[in-house]
Amino acid sequence: MSFFIEVLLGGLLSGVMYALVAIGFVLIYKASGVFNFAQGAMVFFAALTCVGIIDKFGVSLWVAVPATMVVMILLGIAIERVVLRPLVNQPEITLFMATIGLAFFIEGLAQLIWGSQVRKLDLPIDDIPNTYLMDNYNILVSNFDMTAAAICGVLVTALALLFSKTKVGRALRAVADDHQAALAVGIPLQRIWAVLWGVAGLVALVAGMLWGARNGVQFALTFIALKALPVLILGGFTSVPGAIVGGLIIGASEKLAEVYLGPYVGGGIEGWFPYVLALLFLLVRPEGLFGEKIIRRI
Repeated sequence: MSFFIEVLLGGLLSGVMYALVAIGFVLIYKASGVFNFAQGAMVFFAALTCVGIIDKFGVSLWVAVPATMVVMILLGIAIERVVLRPLVNQPEITLFMATIGLAFFIEGLAQLIWGSQVRKLDLPIDDIPNTYLMDNYNILVSNFDMTAAAICGVLVTALALLFSKTKVGRALRAVADDHQAALAVGIPLQRIWAVLWGVAGLVALVAGMLWGARNGVQFALTFIALKALPVLILGGFTSVPGAIVGGLIIGASEKLAEVYLGPYVGGGIEGWFPYVLALLFLLVRPEGLFGEKIIRRI
């Protein structure tokens, strides 16, 4: 039983970090209807910029993080103004294709500035088993995973409160419901989009640092965004709570499937099991757990 709990906890902790990446997608999609394919590239850019500042200028992590935070906010605002603002009112497929091109541009820009070699990112978090859980319950859970999940949980809670309790949050919800109506009552649509892209940049920074510290700062970080797709399908593309719940489900299911189903199929199913689960879920509830159900009349 302790082994099952250990696997489940490990999956849930990973799921919280998946949820953080998924929220970056939700923020943009909710307010502008754009699926930001470049979110994974922003995660890579943020982590590589943080490490690059540390290596090139010899500063500490506590200096590099605020500097990278400023860079990511400016990057998000620049993306909105230079790339997306000229494409307002264009078909959604046009905006989607723009974010695909943007993803390749950001990936190339990051490696042009900082190089393409794998970097190590050291965070002041020990990646060792938690002694309390190990000594009292014989459960091996990494301190790094627990701390990373706590950081993600705080950020996710802050974003949820931003949406629900603040004036900016009310404006964001109004823009998400109806762009034209929001403009009619005086909500500055373009300014709201700039805020959203800036926040998406901050989310990418946190996700990039946590995943970069775990797996190394490398091009593979761009594929973290693909892990968010099953999360979005389960939770719904417009729901922050859905991203959280979907992340927990995907994180737990992939770990449990790898341990308990993997031996019967030769192992290695952790990478593709979430997509199978998402596909099956699409057949039952395509709008997601927290998405608005669309009734089509034939």
